[in-house]
Amino acid sequence: MAIVLGYDDSPGAVRALRIAIQTAAAFGERLVLVYGAAAPGARGEEYRAHHEAVREAGRVALEHAVTAAEAAGVPTTVEIIDQKPAQALLDAVSRHDARFIVVGSWGESPMRGALLGSTPHKLLHLSPVPVLCVPTEQ
Repeated sequence: MAIVLGYDDSPGAVRALRIAIQTAAAFGERLVLVYGAAAPGARGEEYRAHHEAVREAGRVALEHAVTAAEAAGVPTTVEIIDQKPAQALLDAVSRHDARFIVVGSWGESPMRGALLGSTPHKLLHLSPVPVLCVPTEQ
């Protein structure tokens, strides 16, 4: 089994990383670090440039997460997936037989998350495994 973490280097994700590392260590599980890299917009040269920029941002963000996990002795797998974040996380759950998903929140109200379609909100409704949603620090 594994624990899947949605990570994008945002303040909420950084706090979620700490919780995910502690939990993975406690369970003796691998931590699967996932970055959903679907670039918005139409296809074409502009899309390809944007897509590569999004993937590079994911690589840079995940380097920090891997370093933190390895320092705690937690083995990792890194996935940059060309899907929107919620779907990327759900697919990773299936591939890795995940125990649960960890994500950070931006401190949005439940109504705003429902209207705008936040990743945590989507996961809470679609995930076949439990979702641990970590609030940002005050």
